[in-house]
Amino acid sequence: MTTKRRIIGLTGGISTGKTTVANYLASAYKLPILDADIYAREAVAVGTKAINAIASRYGKQILLADGSLNRQQLGAIVFNNDTERQWLEEQIHPQVRHRFIQEMKQLSTSPIVLVIPLLFEAQMTDLVTEIWVVYCSKQQQLARLMERDGLTTEAAEARINSQMSIEEKCDRSDIILDNSSTLKALLQQVDAAIKTQNSQLF
Repeated sequence: MTTKRRIIGLTGGISTGKTTVANYLASAYKLPILDADIYAREAVAVGTKAINAIASRYGKQILLADGSLNRQQLGAIVFNNDTERQWLEEQIHPQVRHRFIQEMKQLSTSPIVLVIPLLFEAQMTDLVTEIWVVYCSKQQQLARLMERDGLTTEAAEARINSQMSIEEKCDRSDIILDNSSTLKALLQQVDAAIKTQNSQLF
């Protein structure tokens, strides 16, 4: 009899604390962490099909002098235009999905953690066996994002609003990790989630 492999999909809104949770799972529980953001950056590396398509669509000015992507300029386009954001995601998401599948095939351990900010939006829920959402209030999210990336209120709000609302993500999750108070409180919730949710698989 085979036991179902435990694959945790870790998601949330931008700047809600996904990286904090992922780093803790890696350090405290030695879990392998597969990160969609890393694969997305690989997908638009110099010379890739995606970056060539981006340059063709927006012009060579979307590239830096070394041929890499000008992320700030691209962000200014896609976070204010749903059509352009959807087009960009269509260039990147299939490659990110492919990388997840490749990497999971190489791992025999369980659990595995897939950090996917756009887990629902990119329709990757079928890759995981349970979904954890890191939550905080929109006011906290906005303040953290502005501080982290040096954004104006308007720019930060555009990035937050480009994603599915955190409330909807919570409604569709198995575990909600509330990151609205202290780090200690957040990590205690992570400990509880690891030990209780499908504990027989750990």
